[in-house]
Amino acid sequence: MDNKAIKKLESDLWESADLLRAGSKLTSQQYCMPVLGLLFLRYAYSRYKKVEAEIMKDRPVRNGRVMPISSADFAEKSALFLPEQAQYTYLVELPENISEADIKAEDGHKINSLGEAVNYAMELVEKQSDQLTGVLPKDYTIFSDDLLAELLRIFNNNALDDVGGDVIGRIYEYFLSKFAPAVASDDGVFFTPKSLVKMIVNIIEPNAGTLLDCACGSGGMFVQSGDFVNSKGMSANKAMTFYGQEKVEYNAQLCLMNMAVHGLTGVIKSGDEANTFYSDAHHLEGKCDYVMANPPFNVDKVKAKSAQDAGRLPFGIPGVNKSEEFGNANYLWISYFYAYLNEKGRAGFVMASSATDSQGKDKDIREKLVNSGDVDVMISVGNNFFYTKSLPCSLWFFDKGKKAALKDKILFIDARNYYTVVDRTLNEWSEWQLKNMNAIVWLYRGDVDKYSSLLEEYHSVLGDGEFSDIKSQCEDKITELKNEAKTAVEAAAKKDKKKTQGEYDEKIATAEEQLTIAKEAVWLYEKFGDGVYEDIPGLCKIATISEVEEKGWSLTPGAYVGVAPVEDDGVDFAERMNEIHDELQKLQAESNRLMDTITKKWKELGI
Repeated sequence: MDNKAIKKLESDLWESADLLRAGSKLTSQQYCMPVLGLLFLRYAYSRYKKVEAEIMKDRPVRNGRVMPISSADFAEKSALFLPEQAQYTYLVELPENISEADIKAEDGHKINSLGEAVNYAMELVEKQSDQLTGVLPKDYTIFSDDLLAELLRIFNNNALDDVGGDVIGRIYEYFLSKFAPAVASDDGVFFTPKSLVKMIVNIIEPNAGTLLDCACGSGGMFVQSGDFVNSKGMSANKAMTFYGQEKVEYNAQLCLMNMAVHGLTGVIKSGDEANTFYSDAHHLEGKCDYVMANPPFNVDKVKAKSAQDAGRLPFGIPGVNKSEEFGNANYLWISYFYAYLNEKGRAGFVMASSATDSQGKDKDIREKLVNSGDVDVMISVGNNFFYTKSLPCSLWFFDKGKKAALKDKILFIDARNYYTVVDRTLNEWSEWQLKNMNAIVWLYRGDVDKYSSLLEEYHSVLGDGEFSDIKSQCEDKITELKNEAKTAVEAAAKKDKKKTQGEYDEKIATAEEQLTIAKEAVWLYEKFGDGVYEDIPGLCKIATISEVEEKGWSLTPGAYVGVAPVEDDGVDFAERMNEIHDELQKLQAESNRLMDTITKKWKELGI
C-alpha cells in the first residue's frame, strides 16, 4: 500500500472513530490508548493470518491429520501467536448479548460483556510475549457494548492487511495529533517516515549484534532492521539484540506493541530513567554494533551539569548559557550516537539540517568528529518528508570499521531534489529511489557486486535492452493505450463506458509503473554505467578531510556537490522573451476589448 492510500485509511479510521468518541462522553486521554489497542489487535491478527498461511503450506501430516499449529511456529516466523479468543474476527463475531452466551475464560470465569471479552483478549496476548506484560490497555469496560462493537467493526478494515512497516507508529501519531495536539507537540512525537528509516537501515546494513535506539519512539528502527535481517534469510531475534530508551511512556508502550506484532523481542526502558540526556539506561557506552535514531531536534533547557555527569561526550560539550543549560542539544545526541559504538560499530540517524554547519562549540565538536575518520556518509533531505512537520533534515552515518582507503574520505549526497511526490504536503523515496541512493554508497565503498545485482534486478523487471530504449518504449505504449482507450470508450455502449475506461485505466497504470521504474534505471545508469563511481555535480561527491577543513568543517552536502548543470533546452532566450511580450500585448488588448463590452452592457442595463 502506498503513502496516499495509507493517508486515506488514516483519515477514514479517524473520522469514524472520532464520531464515536464525540458521543461517548469520554475524554481524549481515556479514549486514545484503548482505540490504539484495538488497532494493535487488528494489525496483529492480519500478520497472524499471513504467517499462518505460510506455516500451513509445508505443514507435516501425521496419521492423515495435519499437525496443529503452536506458538513456537510463529516465533520462528517472527510473528505473534494469537489464541482463538484473542483473534480479531472472534471478537467481531461475538453475539450481541454476551451475558447469555455462556462464554468463559480459561480459568472458568464467565465473561459478561464485550468489554470483558476484549480485556481478556489483551490478557491472552500479553501471555504470548513477556515484554508486553502490563503494556496493553485493559479498560474496555469503560465503553458500552454497542460503542465497542462499532469500534471493532471500524478497525475490521481489510486495507490494514496490505500495510507494512511501522504502520502502528504512523497511525498512532496521526491519531495522537488528533486526540491531543498539545501532547504530541510537547513530547516531540514525530513519526519517522518509512523511507528515511529504510535509507538508514540500508546503509547501516545490520546483520548481527547489538542495536540501540536511544530515542526509539514507536520502534520503527527496530521493525525495519528486523525486516532487513529476516530478508537475508536470518532470524532477527536470534541475530540481533534490540535496546531502546524512550522518555514518553505512551511511546514506549507503542514500541513494545509494535515489536510484538512483528515478532521482535527487545529491552525498552521508559520514563525518567530513559531520559538519554541524563542516563545511559542500558550501560551500553562503547558496546553497540549499531545505533539508529531520530531524536527530537533542537531541544533546549538541558541541564549542563547533569548531562556532563551522565557522560558519553567524547568530543567535549556544546555551548552552555547563563542558566547553566545547553541551549541546543543536537550535538549531545550526535556525541551519544558516536560514544555508544564499539570499535567496528556503525551509526545512522536523522538530524536537523542546521547541525551540519552550526558554529561555536558545535563546530569544535564537529572538527574532532571529522578528524576521527569515522564520518562515513552525509545525506541532505528536502522538505515534506516528515508526516506532521514540513522541515528539511540530514542523515548522518558513522562507521568505526571503515576500510583504510576510506578513512580520510566522506561521501556527500544532496538528495533534496530527488524524491517522489505523494501529495502537496508529503514526499518520499520510492523503493527504486532508495535502491539508487544505496547504489551510490555501494560504489563509494567498493561494493561493485551489489551495484551489478541492482542492474540485474532492473533488467529482471524491465527486460533486456538499453534502459533508455525501454523508457522510450514505455512512453510510446502509454500514448498508444490512451488513444485506444479514447476510441474504445467512444465506441462502447453507454452502459459499458465506465467498465471499458476502468479496464484501460488498469493497463495504463501498469504501463506507467513500468515507465517509472525505467526512468529510475536510466537515472542510475547514465551516471554510473556498469559500476564506476563518479562525483556527480549537484548530487554526490567524495571529499577528503582536508577539503572539509577548507570548508570550515562544514558537513553540509550542498557545500561539496555544487549545483547540477542546467541543460540547454535549445530555446533562444531573447527570441522567447519577444514572443512572451507579444503574447502579453495580445492578452492585454483582449482584456481591454472585454472590459469595453462589459461597460457597454452595464450602460444598456442602466447600471
